[in-house]
Amino acid sequence: MKVTDAPFALLMVRPSAEFTLKSNRTRRRLQQALIHNLTDALESHGLTYRISGAWNTYFVETTAPGEAAEVLCRVAGIGSIVPIARVSRAEVDEIVRAGVEAFAEVVQGKRFAVRARRTGTHPFRSRDVEVALGAGLRPFAQKVDLTQPEVTVHVDIQDSRAFLYAETLRGLGGLPIGSQGKALVLISGGFDSAVAAWLIMRRGVAVDYVFCNLGGKAYERAVIQVAKVLADNWSYGTHPRFYSIDFTDVIIEMRQKTRSSYWQIVLKRLMYGAGSLVARRSGAVALVTGESIGQVSSQTLKNLAAIEAGSDLPILRPLLTYDKEDIIHLARRIGTATLSERVREYCALTPDHPVTGASPETLDREMAKIDLGVLHRAVERVEEYDLRSLSTSAVVLPYLFTETIPSGAEIIDCQPESAYRQWHYPGARHMDPWDLLKQFNQLDRNRVYVLYCPQGLQTAYVAEVMQRAGYEAYSFKGGTPALRTYCENKPAAAVGASGQPGEEA
Repeated sequence: MKVTDAPFALLMVRPSAEFTLKSNRTRRRLQQALIHNLTDALESHGLTYRISGAWNTYFVETTAPGEAAEVLCRVAGIGSIVPIARVSRAEVDEIVRAGVEAFAEVVQGKRFAVRARRTGTHPFRSRDVEVALGAGLRPFAQKVDLTQPEVTVHVDIQDSRAFLYAETLRGLGGLPIGSQGKALVLISGGFDSAVAAWLIMRRGVAVDYVFCNLGGKAYERAVIQVAKVLADNWSYGTHPRFYSIDFTDVIIEMRQKTRSSYWQIVLKRLMYGAGSLVARRSGAVALVTGESIGQVSSQTLKNLAAIEAGSDLPILRPLLTYDKEDIIHLARRIGTATLSERVREYCALTPDHPVTGASPETLDREMAKIDLGVLHRAVERVEEYDLRSLSTSAVVLPYLFTETIPSGAEIIDCQPESAYRQWHYPGARHMDPWDLLKQFNQLDRNRVYVLYCPQGLQTAYVAEVMQRAGYEAYSFKGGTPALRTYCENKPAAAVGASGQPGEEA
């Protein structure tokens, strides 16, 4: 907690109503987890706070009540957050005085009601408080309306103190993250897997992420950004890990050995297998996917059953009955939609006539054709990241540059035109970097682009903008000098001073 001379405001925090259904022992465990998580949430945002209270109600004193309330609304296990307008002694006259002072302007010209409740022993009833405070506010309001009030003034009397408020913010509900164990989310960066992760966290499950990379480092970066939103804004109390597995060799093995009509579901089996191997490392006891019945060919009920039959861990599918529209709506709420809609779709594995009704036995026969040693070796080379510890530069900079020219990439020269005429990479298209910034959305999204300029700095910026828009684009590290050295080490690709490309091997 930071030390400050600023005045403190008070927030009343109530746990999810679900807590009341638990035994006392379970409830204590959930409350300990909740306090741990909300403390982490406040500290993660550098907020000054003090926490008190127990059992049904907690109080958070803070110098930034608006920001604190916004953060607490994202903590699973919190049912409501109440900004307290006034605190008074639990005496009717004092409550009326405090209520009139706090709410006279709030009820001005409006229909209002007063609701009171008490905990403890008092020489008055809740109804007495409602009548007295209602009479005190009546001269300022249009009228008392107990059925459809525009403003409801609440008085929560707890033993010797009364808390007055007129606003209640809805919390996330659910159970504290970590109270129900850990699962591993198979994340692709699209809408579905991110929302599935959020839903499972809301039920108290801590998550790590495993990403089976089908599209290179720019794709990995896009998916890490989605996972980092979930980690930074919703995973309070935990430190999710992100496991990235290069699936290139796995895909090659699958394509060479299995029937194309089965590729989609064989791939899912392989991803489940990768998840199970990583789960042993992370301590997860279940896998979470973003699958929804009938959304794509691999997600028919028969195919889901066939895929799941090969897993040695439970498969949790929070989105099983969700429509796509509902999923996108939730993605917008949790803040991943803008990033997810820019993630490229890697559909090269989609066959013309995919199987839609596979049985576990036929899928087993396809899987038997594959050397699973390829999968184990891919998992052994897994890259691991602590999402909440990743800085912005760590998420961006390593993915902007390349030191090689990928096969099939389109090369864009962003040197001044005079420099382009003197030397350029074989077949490179010349474009001014600022023209490229304005026109890149006309380029084919399914191509890989390598950009270069004299120092590699301007093109790093352009590559960053293109990646954010869903393109796989890189700046050649070190700019033109480094690219010329690269070409000199590959003489057949070199270009002379005339600017004419030489013969490529």
